[in-house]
Amino acid sequence: MTPLFPLNTVLFPGGPLPLRIFEARYVDMVRHCMRAHCPFGVVLIRAGSEVGAAGAGEMSAIGTTARIVDFNALPDGLLGITCIGERKFSVSKHWQQDDGLHMGEIELAPAEEPTDLPGEYHHLGQLLRKVLPELGELYCNVPKHFSDAAWVGCRLAEILPIALCEKQYCLELDDPVARLARLNPLIRKADDEQD
Repeated sequence: MTPLFPLNTVLFPGGPLPLRIFEARYVDMVRHCMRAHCPFGVVLIRAGSEVGAAGAGEMSAIGTTARIVDFNALPDGLLGITCIGERKFSVSKHWQQDDGLHMGEIELAPAEEPTDLPGEYHHLGQLLRKVLPELGELYCNVPKHFSDAAWVGCRLAEILPIALCEKQYCLELDDPVARLARLNPLIRKADDEQD
């Protein structure tokens, strides 16, 4: 059984996720995960909202486990946590507890093997090398693998201003080179619009 956190975001393996926690069910989830040294699952909300008694009407069946790596009290009194995405998973069974917390039985997908960045996509690795430092603290503690196709594709998919359904599609792809092929035209299009 894994706690599930439905969000209006797509978390990728190796990606950072800062969260502000204010609902009791998620404060309890964070406490449990920290005590048990276990991750929780992040899944994209397809319909509905993140908060409220019912919360997250419909969510994706594919998500990413998130491990809490830091926490602090925020100036507004809420709990702030920093997580790192770990493994992609599929939800085989899902239910909601009495307190509203979503739980699921999940099956972890095999971790994507490091794959050399093909020559035709070297410019994507170079782009990340330039852009990530401009994003401030968010990526400062994320290990960098600019020559790994899987890592480059995941980082691009999470930072590009594309629709959530497109990000989810990229997460669900099992082939890192296919993910780059999907994202590359979007980079070119953005470059063309700036010229």
